[in-house]
Amino acid sequence: MSTGTPNAADLGVENTHVKTAPGIELDAQQQLLVGVVLDLFAGRPSLKKLGLWNDDAVFEDPITVARGRKQYEPQWYGLETAFSEIERLGYQVTSSGNPISMDLKTRYKVKGLGKDTTIESVINIFYDKASGKIEKVEDKWNGKLPDSSIQNVSVAKLFSPFWWFHYAEGWAFWLWSFVWYTWWWKAFRRLNAVSVPKMVGVPKNEEEDAKKGH
Repeated sequence: MSTGTPNAADLGVENTHVKTAPGIELDAQQQLLVGVVLDLFAGRPSLKKLGLWNDDAVFEDPITVARGRKQYEPQWYGLETAFSEIERLGYQVTSSGNPISMDLKTRYKVKGLGKDTTIESVINIFYDKASGKIEKVEDKWNGKLPDSSIQNVSVAKLFSPFWWFHYAEGWAFWLWSFVWYTWWWKAFRRLNAVSVPKMVGVPKNEEEDAKKGH
């Protein structure tokens, strides 16, 4: 691993005591990566923390695939815009390999709707051992990711009461994916990849970041 790697204090990482399953041990860099990712899922992004991601890194969950810094940074900064409350209900690192894997349970309250939604995820953190930086993060809701059917919806989809209503009412995930898997929907997903950075502001520098409380 390269020398001069920043530590948790340098980056302002809030989650410094990482919980692991019995028998799982993380080295210092792995603990730092997990701490950064936990902060991001808690709606606590910063340019310093995101500096631990490669410029061409990827974030993927069932409603988005964000490729590159211009797409994944707005995803993380968008959480505080979309949700009035984010509460981590529990987590545990289950693998110290590459990817690092952990179980995560989070409660979200959507702004304007007052609707609580709890998501249980399997998080996979892929990283470059040489640089110590994140290459990809997968957020698998209930341990699953769709092949492609509703990816690239991104933060913009979270503002739709229609989407949250149907999600909360328990629509079958794969059935819903099939309904939306059309040429028009795929075109909409591509449009979102371009439009999300325009919808969610990312601080231009650390001074702007600090003014936002990051």
